[in-house]
Amino acid sequence: MLKSIEGNFDDPEVNDLLTKHFIELRAASPDGSGHVLDIAGLKAPSIKFWSFWEHEKLLGCGALKFLNNYHGEFKSIRIHDDFRYKGNGIRLIEHLSYEAKKLKINKISIETGAGKFFEPARKLFKKCNFKPCEPFAHYKEDINSIYLTKPINNNLIKSYNKSSI
Repeated sequence: MLKSIEGNFDDPEVNDLLTKHFIELRAASPDGSGHVLDIAGLKAPSIKFWSFWEHEKLLGCGALKFLNNYHGEFKSIRIHDDFRYKGNGIRLIEHLSYEAKKLKINKISIETGAGKFFEPARKLFKKCNFKPCEPFAHYKEDINSIYLTKPINNNLIKSYNKSSI
């Protein structure tokens, strides 16, 4: 069963995963096109952050940034290397969507890179029914970015089975 912990940035494993995420995404993004947040950025009041654990091992992390009362953006979605390519990205996005719906968010958007490095992320978001959209919030047209969005199903909370996550 997946256990989520909100805001535990000081856990050394979480800190290491976020640092690795930041370094890799900065390296893969051309200057001016990197939108990854560092740990200080994830601590902003408009962001909720969770780490996800399975059998006491860090599975991954993700954050929800509030763009307004009903629109959110997923940030810093990262699966630990030991849990990648096993369907855990879908589990994490389902859980983040559940948390967003509980917070009355009914639309989620994501910015990700257009380069080859970001191809697994784009495939994951497509599997999770995200569709291309125009730049949102502070983003502008950028050849190096892909913008995606999806509504959150109103029945998500009723049908969500926490034991499956």
